[in-house]
Amino acid sequence: MAPTSLSLFQQRVEQQLQQALATTVPTNFLLHDAMAYSLLLGGKRVRPFLVYSLGQMLGAKLSDLDAPAVAIEAIHSYSLIHDDLPAMDNDDLRRGKPTCHKAYSEATAILAGDALQAFAFELLSSHDYQQVCPRRQVLMVKTLAQAAGATGMCAGQAIDLAQTNQKITLEKLELMHRLKTGALIESTVKLAYYASPVEDEQILLDLLKFASALGLAFQVQDDILDIESDTATLGKTQGSDLKANKATYPALLGLAGAKDKAAQLYQEALAALERLPYDTAELARFAHYIIARKF
Repeated sequence: MAPTSLSLFQQRVEQQLQQALATTVPTNFLLHDAMAYSLLLGGKRVRPFLVYSLGQMLGAKLSDLDAPAVAIEAIHSYSLIHDDLPAMDNDDLRRGKPTCHKAYSEATAILAGDALQAFAFELLSSHDYQQVCPRRQVLMVKTLAQAAGATGMCAGQAIDLAQTNQKITLEKLELMHRLKTGALIESTVKLAYYASPVEDEQILLDLLKFASALGLAFQVQDDILDIESDTATLGKTQGSDLKANKATYPALLGLAGAKDKAAQLYQEALAALERLPYDTAELARFAHYIIARKF
């Protein structure tokens, strides 16, 4: 069961995304439309939820969390646009709709992704924060840049592309997913932490352990759903990983082994939460939602 605040934070980030786009003055309406198409296409909004939920738990002001929540979703949306391109995963569907390069063109999709990446850092660096000092604002920008770049998400995608049709070890598969999916999810912890008044390195470390386990569990469940779910439920082409001979947990461990791995990671996430001096029930429910979801 999803935490009760998930839908509330989903609604909030949708409003913030729409407002952020509305404040930009488009010089090219086609590009602006392609950006909006991908950014407002829906989705679970996992990363913004974590920013809001973690940040509020740590005492951050809700208004201070809007910028990092919107920024991280803009980065995620850019990554999906580029992942779907013919040179990458070559997908036709995303969230039940044509992918950006199918709805517009390949060139427009590339530019929309580039623009959303820049848009994320513009939002993060220009927000009117209420209780976030300049030093922590800079750390938020650095956190998102590292998670999205050559030591994070992009590195994971590069490994993914290189390992297609290749044998892969369990260690290499885990590294790939910790970078491709996990880095951005782990960055939600630092963004929320830097937006809060908390100054406690141990709390940050325990939260990072939670996010690390959660990020990997999210990807394992994605791999499982690629086999067990269907295109209508997923909103993207079912079996695409199998068809492309992608490196996945079911391919390496078998379906039962992948499910065991997801359950193990869920327990690791819960163990990290238990060490925190906060009410973490909502985050525990969210962790269960991640491994129990059907899309």
